Amino acid sequence: MQDVIPAATTETSTETNPASTARIATHPIHPMLVSFPIACFVGTLLTDLAYWKTAEMMWADFSAWLLFFGLVMGGLAAIAGLVDFLSNRSIRALPPAWFHMIGNVVVLVLALFNSFVHSRDAWTSVVPSGLILSALTVIVLLFTGWMGGSMVFRHHVGVMN
Repeated sequence: MQDVIPAATTETSTETNPASTARIATHPIHPMLVSFPIACFVGTLLTDLAYWKTAEMMWADFSAWLLFFGLVMGGLAAIAGLVDFLSNRSIRALPPAWFHMIGNVVVLVLALFNSFVHSRDAWTSVVPSGLILSALTVIVLLFTGWMGGSMVFRHHVGVMN
């Protein structure tokens, strides 16, 4: 006897995906901005490692600039994310949203402290304090990225129907 595969149903769900409030047309702003601070903070860790191995001042300068740009773009991404978080009750009801938001605040605080540390004299700005803060920032970013991905792929936050 052949297995019968049921035909796909065409019924639509009455439940809509949690929409992003901060958007340009239908494109959410927060996901557009988050790649910049992520790249900058990961880049800071890499340039800190390069400075640690070479003691070449250029790498410490790169780290300071990456931290500055990452903080600026992270602040803009945080504003867009906070608008989405505060303006949509269904987003606030998701546990990953809280972990994502609190974790990203921790990332920005770590990066700010790291920026202050990197403003010191070159060797003491990177080894060991700056390097440790850069590594912690990236570790927390991995967690918050996972939570952000969970919100998009599992809970469909900001995904068009």
